[in-house]
Amino acid sequence: MAGLSTLFPRGMRRRWWLFRPIDALVALCPAPRRKTGVVVVRMDGIGDMVMVRRALDHLPAVLGVDRSEITILGCHSWKGLAAEVFDGFTLVTIDEHAFEKKWLYRLKIALWVRRQGFRTAVCDMFMRKVLTADSLVWMSRADQRIVCRPFITDRTRAEYAWYLDRATRVIDTGPYPTHEGLRHFTFLSELAGRTIPPEVPAIPWREQAPPLPDGPPYVVMNFGSNEPGRRWPFGKFLDVARRCLDHGFRVVFVGAAQEAFAKPRIAELGHSGAIDTIGSLKLGQLVDVLKHAACVVTNDTGPGHLALGVGVPTVLIAGGGHFGCFVPYPPAISPARAVFLAHEMECYHCLWRCPKRASDRDAFPCVAGVEPERVWQAVRQATDTSGG
Repeated sequence: MAGLSTLFPRGMRRRWWLFRPIDALVALCPAPRRKTGVVVVRMDGIGDMVMVRRALDHLPAVLGVDRSEITILGCHSWKGLAAEVFDGFTLVTIDEHAFEKKWLYRLKIALWVRRQGFRTAVCDMFMRKVLTADSLVWMSRADQRIVCRPFITDRTRAEYAWYLDRATRVIDTGPYPTHEGLRHFTFLSELAGRTIPPEVPAIPWREQAPPLPDGPPYVVMNFGSNEPGRRWPFGKFLDVARRCLDHGFRVVFVGAAQEAFAKPRIAELGHSGAIDTIGSLKLGQLVDVLKHAACVVTNDTGPGHLALGVGVPTVLIAGGGHFGCFVPYPPAISPARAVFLAHEMECYHCLWRCPKRASDRDAFPCVAGVEPERVWQAVRQATDTSGG
């Protein structure tokens, strides 16, 4: 019966069954006889990458390997930062969305992972997709497969149980909600058998002038987000932008092509100090712009965490979907010049399943409820401006 329950477990989603033949093919694929090196599975966004980066510096000593023997298996979304942020590591990125949906692409990546012959596979992502991160750890067939205990729901319980049973070690990094930046160092401490104190999230970055015209100090407005609900209303960004312009700052609007809707309204400001870079910056150039800003005003997005990671004064508007897991940063690891603003509501920790919006294109009430005056006062304090 145990064999049947392993081959035909209950409670698995249809996609799990569709991908089962890949496991069989991977198992038949020959792998190097001598296994070496470590793969660290990081199937997450730019913000998560910023929060884990300092912890990665400890892995070589903890695992007894050279830095060059550690492969970071990450996402294409932050590939453009590799040369600066992951110097010394081996970085391989994949299209995680294709891996989750496309059979042939999944097979290709699975076979690559298997053929590397990794001795150790590590994944300390608490909020993760079982059919992505846990699958990659299992596909490695590493001798040591070390993972953290994830956030589990009724929908994913059976799948997580199946994969966790195949890990050689499962580390509990704390209950929900615990900040990711603290979890990474709890995981490290358990691996090392000693306490490794948590560190303020930061990324190494170059000293290069931003691709902007010369002029007075500038404030960056990062108003986009992949999730519309987490976007502080653009009109409120404009309110703060006008105050910045009135106080002698330039204002740089950043965003990807999907933020092009804002271009006409930026033009309507009619101010030479309002600089529209939407859709024109490569990822590395964006970090250059963020690093040299007087202040960054941002939603809870990857660029917001990049700003925190390079140490620039940052005012971040936080929602309550999983408040405390990613933002705000707890005092022990909060950058000195970071300000997190929130509109507290009784429905915090809804995991972004919000019934209080008129449409799924509207901002979540806990995000929209932050008033421009609070943001402006935070900008003034961060930039040491004076006046009303």
